[in-house]
Amino acid sequence: MFLAVKELMHSKMRFLMIIIIFVLLAWLVFILSGLGNGLSTLAASTFKTMKADYVIFEEGAQSSMSKSLLSDQLIPEVELLPNVIAAAPMGSTMATALKGQSAKNEDKLDIAIIGINPGSFLEPAVVEGKGLSAENPTGVIVNSTMKEEGYAIGDTFQLDGTTQALTIIGFVENQTYNHVASVFTPMAEWRKIAFAAPGSDKGVTGPVNAIMLQGKDIDPDVMDSKLTGTDTVTRSGAVQGMPGYKEENGTILMMLAFLLAIAAFVLGVFFYVITMQKTSQFGIMKAIGASNRFLSKAIVSQVFVLSLISIVVGILLTYGTAAIMPKGMPFKLETNLVVTYSIILLVISILSSMVSVRKITKIDPLKALGRVE
Repeated sequence: MFLAVKELMHSKMRFLMIIIIFVLLAWLVFILSGLGNGLSTLAASTFKTMKADYVIFEEGAQSSMSKSLLSDQLIPEVELLPNVIAAAPMGSTMATALKGQSAKNEDKLDIAIIGINPGSFLEPAVVEGKGLSAENPTGVIVNSTMKEEGYAIGDTFQLDGTTQALTIIGFVENQTYNHVASVFTPMAEWRKIAFAAPGSDKGVTGPVNAIMLQGKDIDPDVMDSKLTGTDTVTRSGAVQGMPGYKEENGTILMMLAFLLAIAAFVLGVFFYVITMQKTSQFGIMKAIGASNRFLSKAIVSQVFVLSLISIVVGILLTYGTAAIMPKGMPFKLETNLVVTYSIILLVISILSSMVSVRKITKIDPLKALGRVE
């Protein structure tokens, strides 16, 4: 480590250029990971934050709420099955809210109507106002992002294309679905909205899109064998079944994978070139007794110090960038993501230095000394 630090201090400009390149790569990795996580959260935070472990869909629905239609009369039967602690119905439908009674396009807001039973484990905690009540079927709790659109507790908004009007009685946080704000309403009111067209419920009694379960060690195959026409999946499986979710996250992950591969290649080339430039110096050190292990440790230590500095600077730049980003941009950088990608970048940089380490072990002191001018 001593030798590595001494050389870093001696050749500041050379190593500063490497640090700048690595900082830019790390910065881009953290920005992309934050954007990917933000998009993922915006698409499915309602599902991700629900206190449910498993989801029952209609058979053949491909774990999609929009393709599934079940009867809530299944719930008593489901609650009697092994390892099931609780079961609650859920429905979802997309809608457009009209602020006041206006029909102007600038007053329209896309929302997701989420139908649940008031007081069930699916109801999110209210941060302002009060929760859902069966006695007030048109009272809804909405995501706090609707405040930015001018909505407040007590406001009533109409659903575009319908005669239904809903009144905001509470706000919740981190509740979005399909990239829009979630609006939670009692199940009875949700059915009026979702099945307003005659026959759209297909004659199903008490129609719901899915039944959410709380429980441990539930075997989906056993569940489906005991129920008729159902498909049981984990909550994460339900998230993956949301339209476009896998494709969206797959795109971000592919970009990150390419970026990390590019980072490994660029850093490997930089360290290899620097090692080649110091062949004579390494030859002299070998001639006076320095072992391959000693020189290898010096190179790895040098890479470790450079990488650590670059990653820390990249993290600081990322948080600085996040602070000035527009509120509407879906950026969410969590601590576990920062730690994970920091470790990945650190490992990649150390592995990329192995090419240089291998070159050092093959240096012949006599040949290297012959190159000294």
